[in-house]
Amino acid sequence: MNQSLRIVLIEDDDILRMGYESLLNDVEDFAVVNSYASYDLAKKHLETDQPDVILLDIQMPGTNGLQALPFIKKTLPNAHIIILTVFDSPELVFEALTMGAGGYLTKNSSAAKIIDAVREVSTGGGAMSTNVARIVMHSFQKNLNSPLTKRETEILDRIANGQTKPQIANDLFIDQETVRSHVKNIYIKLDVNSKAEAIKTAKEKRFI
Repeated sequence: MNQSLRIVLIEDDDILRMGYESLLNDVEDFAVVNSYASYDLAKKHLETDQPDVILLDIQMPGTNGLQALPFIKKTLPNAHIIILTVFDSPELVFEALTMGAGGYLTKNSSAAKIIDAVREVSTGGGAMSTNVARIVMHSFQKNLNSPLTKRETEILDRIANGQTKPQIANDLFIDQETVRSHVKNIYIKLDVNSKAEAIKTAKEKRFI
């Protein structure tokens, strides 16, 4: 019999964590060796746990998932990490993938998708929810000559989708003043004076 795939869960929502645990433990060759409510609680035990796959939430008390990623990769260079989160903003997706996450799933992913993702990353593959894959594809189709930075593009994208400055600040973990200064730079770079003009110009030029 093959050795079980060792899995660790780091998720602050107790109900979700228990749900994932029972879901994954029910799979024949999976074994959830430990589950934690935060990275801060997990970090002392990860080396002993020796997981093959870690399911990691982004928003947690203390060190968040993105901040934890480089530490986990350093401690366990061979562990495969799947980000499991409610956030699917392009910024966060790319940040997680460039920091070494092997997969990125949103929490509305089906049980089958989560199980497949664990198998997929354990063999060195990548795994993404459909909406995340769409974000990645969309960003490759954007105009590479855009004058906007990645962060400005992300903010303008969100404005175009009807988000307010406070919502954007909250979702991107930055303050409203920072959002305002990004918006000011966007107006200057696109030579526009209003939100509607900025969206129209950026869409015509495929900057968003």
